[in-house]
Amino acid sequence: MWTIGKLARHFGLSRSTLLYYDRIGLLSPSLRSGGNYRLYSPSDFKRMERIALLRDTGLSLDRIRELCEKPADSIEEALDQHLSQINREISERRIQQRIIAELLQQNSVIHKTRIMDKAQWVALLEGAGMDDEAKKVWHALFEKNAPEAHQDFLESLGIPTEEIDLIRSRSRMAIHTLLSSLPWPPTD
Repeated sequence: MWTIGKLARHFGLSRSTLLYYDRIGLLSPSLRSGGNYRLYSPSDFKRMERIALLRDTGLSLDRIRELCEKPADSIEEALDQHLSQINREISERRIQQRIIAELLQQNSVIHKTRIMDKAQWVALLEGAGMDDEAKKVWHALFEKNAPEAHQDFLESLGIPTEEIDLIRSRSRMAIHTLLSSLPWPPTD
């Protein structure tokens, strides 16, 4: 059994946080001691582990409470939706970041941000010795292996939507061309 103090220390929480969790029905102790102290069972501990993990994802306590009432394998859909929301927010923040940097129009400010534009990225690839054909292969493999990440990456460079669509479309066509040019079945 875990006392409220031990449980709080283990999870890096304050005692008042656990009291709040009890008050809102997120985590209530299974037992009380003879002196009416809260005692947490191994199943309470496991629930707190789940709560801590879900808190780290940024889900609200209300949503966590809902998910804790469901079987562990049923949270995948909720996490997938949450991840999609986070990706949308990141994309919006990138746009805001780029607009602010453009408004400031100061190279010193832009270099302090995490912004890399298309020209910088192309220069980096060319500096590494990549020619146009190698860049096409790079994009094709990125699109094949991580299409959403490819989209996010292109957006982060500030490339207009129409150009992103064209790059991704060409990348999908290129991967089919690459695969069809390989010997089949593979030989050693």
